[in-house]
Amino acid sequence: MYFAMVILLLLVFPAASVGAEAMLSHQGVNMVFLVGKWLVFWAVGVRLFIAGIRQVIQPRFTAEEIFGIRDQSAFAIVREVGFANLSMGVLGIWSLFRADWLIPASIVGGLYYGLAGVGHLPRKGKNAKELTAMLSDGFVFLVLLGFVVRSLS
Repeated sequence: MYFAMVILLLLVFPAASVGAEAMLSHQGVNMVFLVGKWLVFWAVGVRLFIAGIRQVIQPRFTAEEIFGIRDQSAFAIVREVGFANLSMGVLGIWSLFRADWLIPASIVGGLYYGLAGVGHLPRKGKNAKELTAMLSDGFVFLVLLGFVVRSLS
């Protein structure tokens, strides 16, 4: 389920949204804007919001399945991360309705993904879920970095 959600929220849904909006648009489309808009909505908004809910309600998954930590005392820290993910998720979701929130959501979400991805690097013996998290974090960071640089230049 985890792998399917990552593929859907980081590739399939953003690509389908970009394609649908581009096809329905009766004027020229800015593909950089569309990619940024929909990746922020799906990856920063929906993915982090869902992750936040899961981390707050069921911290065991992140602690045990992603990081391999079996100590229940880690659950409080996972819940704190969940609150941050919920907050960033709300920002990403609302950027769909407030275009002026798109760049701030890209910066906040992109930095989070980039730093989280780097945080996975030194850990030895990554399981498949942590490896997926690390690679997908790097992917989102790079795409959002490109979007922010292109949008602000």
